[in-house]
Amino acid sequence: MIRESKTQDLKAITEIYNDAILNTTAVYTYLETTVEERTQWMMKKQNEGWPLWVYEIEGNIAGFATYGAFRDWPAYQYTIEHSIYVSTQYRRKGVASKLLMHLIEDAKKKGYQTIVAGIDASNKRSILLHERHGFVAAGVLRQVGY
Repeated sequence: MIRESKTQDLKAITEIYNDAILNTTAVYTYLETTVEERTQWMMKKQNEGWPLWVYEIEGNIAGFATYGAFRDWPAYQYTIEHSIYVSTQYRRKGVASKLLMHLIEDAKKKGYQTIVAGIDASNKRSILLHERHGFVAAGVLRQVGY
């Protein structure tokens, strides 16, 4: 079930995010985050009106998704950038696809025209997921993250 996140979800969200930091190319930072830092992040999202959903399966948080402004300049007001993270035990089970479909539907309802996905070229599964949902490669940023 996809639902809006709650404060009680932050421990699981933090664990999922930290796994992405340590074991994937989805997050370009070197240090794990804390529940306190994720709490501040959640509050900022809420204060700015951005969504944050979790996918819950039998009481467990299988993944989460969010989106926010692509750029702060006014001409980008109809463009958003999104993020989806899935717990290792729920990968390749349709969780990311369902979160992405939910996110796309919500963005359309709110009048957004373009959804950007910043995906590392080595993340073939994410690229394929996005292609299956109509995303197309629009550019490559070479040697920008280490």
